[in-house]
Amino acid sequence: MNKINDGGPAFPVWELNGNGQPEMTGFGLSVRDYFAAKAMAALIAEPVSEGWPSTVAHWATQLQRHTQMSGPEIVAHVAYMMADAMLKAREASSD
Repeated sequence: MNKINDGGPAFPVWELNGNGQPEMTGFGLSVRDYFAAKAMAALIAEPVSEGWPSTVAHWATQLQRHTQMSGPEIVAHVAYMMADAMLKAREASSD
C-alpha cells in the first residue's frame, strides 16, 4: 500500500528542548487535511450538481458511478482529491 503524501504538519509547534535546540512538539493537522478542509468549504459554498461543468463535477460523477457513495461522502472524497492535486502542484512548483 502506498503512503499518501500528507504534506507534513500544517501548523507545527516548535519549542526549545533541554539543549536549547528547536524541537517540533506539536504536529496539528496535516497540510493535506488543511487543503481538503479549504476545498470542502468551497464545495459546500458551490455544491456539485448535475450540469455543473467542472472537473469537480466529473470527479463526483465518477465516484458515484464506481462506488456505493452518495451525497456527503462524495463531496468529502472530492475534497481530498482536490487536496491531493494541490499537493502534487505544490511539489511541481518547488522543483
